[in-house]
Amino acid sequence: MDEHQIGLYLLAIVIGGGVGFLAPGLAPALEHSINPVLGLLLYATFLGIPFASIGKAAGDFRFLATVLVLNFVVVPVVVFGLTRFIAGDQALLVGVLLVLLSPCIDYVIVFSGLAGGASHRLLAAAPVLMLAQMLLLPLYLLLFVGPELVSSIDPAPFVEAIVVLIIIPLAAAAAALTQALARKANAGRAVMALMQALMVPLMMATLAVVVGSQIAGVGQELGSLLSVVPIYAAFLVVMVPLGMLAAKPAGLDVAATRAVVFSGATRNSLVVLPLALALPGNLALAALVVVTQTLVELIGMVLYVRFLPIIVNKERRKPWRTHSRLTPTHK
Repeated sequence: MDEHQIGLYLLAIVIGGGVGFLAPGLAPALEHSINPVLGLLLYATFLGIPFASIGKAAGDFRFLATVLVLNFVVVPVVVFGLTRFIAGDQALLVGVLLVLLSPCIDYVIVFSGLAGGASHRLLAAAPVLMLAQMLLLPLYLLLFVGPELVSSIDPAPFVEAIVVLIIIPLAAAAAALTQALARKANAGRAVMALMQALMVPLMMATLAVVVGSQIAGVGQELGSLLSVVPIYAAFLVVMVPLGMLAAKPAGLDVAATRAVVFSGATRNSLVVLPLALALPGNLALAALVVVTQTLVELIGMVLYVRFLPIIVNKERRKPWRTHSRLTPTHK
């Protein structure tokens, strides 16, 4: 399955879309299954991350500074430019801004790891990225749209979504305990082997339930939503060279550079969706705009996993020896 994972992920997207179209009544059940499946996927992912190195990764200020600058300085400029094409439609504009201004902190770790990226560095950076977007997203919305919109947003769903993300540290803690058990007992090693074997099926399940739960709603508003698809696709394309350029001054190695590119390109749609759903009725379309980004991004991430290792495949000079110790080189 590892050898054919790209094809299997595309198959999962197709199956999820087919189920969503043919049986739209299943959408609520599929939507409720997203967090449990995502939690299992994160647990399996964290099992493959050397937790002993996370403390060192948290002190890697060059990597952390790079992802912060990329996500909160470079990305807003890119997003502002791309959204000028839909600036006249506030619902479309708000939806695109909500999702593209929020860096992902969950399955970006999975996709980055599949492409040979420094997953443990992204894991260490996740709390900082989450806090930064909570503080800066209202500011960017204020600048790009205006004070009336910001005052109309109910923050309760956003807070609830963040609370749900407790699943991430819980999954990480469980994975760390499993790793410790595996060093002492056969049962721990058996769990490690089982979850690693389930990585591809769990990713397929995540892709299928996300697509299946949302595809019907997207289909009903397809005419309006088609205008944002080129924006999302262009964002995925331009973030590859921009991520590589951002990593270059810091002298990051191949694995860290791939992680930086994934961080800049992958967005926090599963967290901002509850916020979009809480918008006033005249902005109801914004939620489907967020979902559309998820569908485009899932396909884009599969392509990233396939092609980014080819694009970022040369070892960079590392001015600090600590960088070479943090992450093994993937060629």
